[in-house]
Amino acid sequence: MNRTTISLIVGTTALAAVTGFASLSTPDASDAGTAKAAAQLPVERTSLLCPAPSTSDLAETAYTSFTPVTKGTGSDGKAELAAATAESATGAKGKGKAKPAKPVLTPKEPGRPVTGDTSGGDSPALVGIAEGKFAPGWTVQETTEVAAGTGRGLLGVNCTVPDTEFWFPGASTAADRTDYVHLTNPDDSAAVVDVELYGKDGSLKSEVGEGITVPPHGSEPILLSTLTDGPQADLTVHVNVRSGRVGAAVQALDAKTGGDWLAASTEPAGSLVLPGIPKDATSVRLIAFTPSESDADLKVRLASPTGLITPVGNETLHIKAGMTAAVDLGDLTRGEAGSLVLTPTGTSVPFVAALEVVRGKGANQETAFIPATGPVSARATAVGNTAKGTTLSLTAPGRAAQVKVTASAGSEGGTAATKTYTIKGGTTQDVELPVPAGLKGTYALTVEWVSGGAVYASRTLAAPADGVPAFTVQTLSDDRGTVAVPDAEQDLSVLQK
Repeated sequence: MNRTTISLIVGTTALAAVTGFASLSTPDASDAGTAKAAAQLPVERTSLLCPAPSTSDLAETAYTSFTPVTKGTGSDGKAELAAATAESATGAKGKGKAKPAKPVLTPKEPGRPVTGDTSGGDSPALVGIAEGKFAPGWTVQETTEVAAGTGRGLLGVNCTVPDTEFWFPGASTAADRTDYVHLTNPDDSAAVVDVELYGKDGSLKSEVGEGITVPPHGSEPILLSTLTDGPQADLTVHVNVRSGRVGAAVQALDAKTGGDWLAASTEPAGSLVLPGIPKDATSVRLIAFTPSESDADLKVRLASPTGLITPVGNETLHIKAGMTAAVDLGDLTRGEAGSLVLTPTGTSVPFVAALEVVRGKGANQETAFIPATGPVSARATAVGNTAKGTTLSLTAPGRAAQVKVTASAGSEGGTAATKTYTIKGGTTQDVELPVPAGLKGTYALTVEWVSGGAVYASRTLAAPADGVPAFTVQTLSDDRGTVAVPDAEQDLSVLQK
């Protein structure tokens, strides 16, 4: 858990994630009684932070901003992204003060995405604020195409909510990898951050990662190899904020297999789901870590289109306390949609996990990451979708579930479309997407839980070029669109006690 006080919005989201996951471990659990304790009202303010996209002169980056239509909001509000105004001299290029971001996205109405683009390696990190009708469920996607060089391919990341703790299993300082952890500070005062690394033998001692200062409204990219004495694959990065708050993401660049952004795993839990492994994945590698003082023993299962399958030869995974474990699962999906479901074989021990996924073969390989994520307990959105190349994966690891999926109006034209799906228990489905009529530009996909068990989701965006199956995967965590507000009478009764 975070070491400093979490905001009401973030705290409510964390609680929702825990509640939603209960249906995986105890499929018949119900929280219907707790819904009466508080009213759900739209949030009024949301912050998002986007890391600097690339240092490559060949980079082409697109930003997409979207807010789904939410009942109960007022008619006023705004949402905009602006450049981080400071960049430390220890950053990737030591450029000093960042140039103004182009574009600064300013949506005109909820329900329709707005896009912008930039090119080259000088684009700064962005700091965003949404208020009023634009705040509930505000989502921003950063997607970068790099034509050649280390990390070539398609890199995508959801801009993150500022927080005080992040876990990134799947990082590396191996010879072919160049990994940075990007820290962005949205506030008026400096943030102080510790970056800790854990390998197969435990903690990698380093004073360099202690007490890193991230300037106000600034961004700090930290090259992970500067925090270790030698190269190591399969690392877990722990970002812990001593004071303030930051957004964090790991940029993993490989000289041979492209690269992508590694988003944070959901917070440590005893059971986790990693949804949406591409059906044509040629290699899947599982990386996991437990911060507990006890070892974790996990049952490994694949949620396929027909049910839960135990992969032969990889039925279980043992994670030693404080050490990172990794295992190659090969071409796990074998041409079918799939998601990984990890549950305890005995005593539950909290852990974090991520998948490193490769598509293609030989010189035409491309890499992406799938971190463990929480369920869509109410609503979640993926933006930057294209008419071709978008796959939405939905997983119901416990009971069957029903969800509604809305494809928004296009950024340059078109009208929204909606479909409802039933996902059988224990399965993953790559669903046939609703198509916006008259679509022009990109569009958003919003997933809403309707009934049944917990649902987990991810979106794969593919943009093949020159024989390389370039792709990126983003998981869909709950969008924090509403917050629980206790009934006034209940509040008074608590105060009287």
